[in-house]
Amino acid sequence: MLSHVRCAWRSWLSALATDAEAAIAAALTYESLSGEVRDAWLEAIRTEAATLDVPMVAFYGPLLGVESDPGRIERMRAAVASDSASARPLEPEPVAWMGVAREGAHVCVIAAPLYLDYVRVLVCRYTPDGGFVEASYDPLRHAAHVSSLHHVDGVDLEPTPLPIVVDELAHAVLADRRLKRASPPVLQSFVDLFAPDAKWMAIGPALACGSQVG
Repeated sequence: MLSHVRCAWRSWLSALATDAEAAIAAALTYESLSGEVRDAWLEAIRTEAATLDVPMVAFYGPLLGVESDPGRIERMRAAVASDSASARPLEPEPVAWMGVAREGAHVCVIAAPLYLDYVRVLVCRYTPDGGFVEASYDPLRHAAHVSSLHHVDGVDLEPTPLPIVVDELAHAVLADRRLKRASPPVLQSFVDLFAPDAKWMAIGPALACGSQVG
């Protein structure tokens, strides 16, 4: 590999530990590759990984999210498992913030740790009795940028115990069911966080299949 090309490759690999856009780009690019090229990509990562001061999970975390081949998945998981630095959690549990707008709409943010300093983020605007107004999902965001979500659509949010936010969201989903309309599909990405709750156990299948609830 030409020296300047290798230098650029190494810089990009290093950025995967701190730059969410680079990590998302890695996942999208890898997803578009054929099996043979994916194998070559993984070999190129293996060659450089040991010489970079970067946790292994930074290289493989984005790729594991889009890989379906058991052999490649096992290969990447083995590399991550061999690196103690990759096991460091950001937070043991998801964290949440919530606030209420002047007109009565509730706004909440939930950030769930993925790996290193990356989290996945759910932002919802709703009323417990009237259902959802809107919801958005960011599958990969650096934790340093989550602080910008403590003020959403003019609403100041305060740290809130996760069970309180989960209970409100469950009531909003049930309100959508009563109104015979579907809740936002992005909620599917966070059903796993709420599964122990009986209400979410009841509505989880409807969200998972993206069907009209009611």
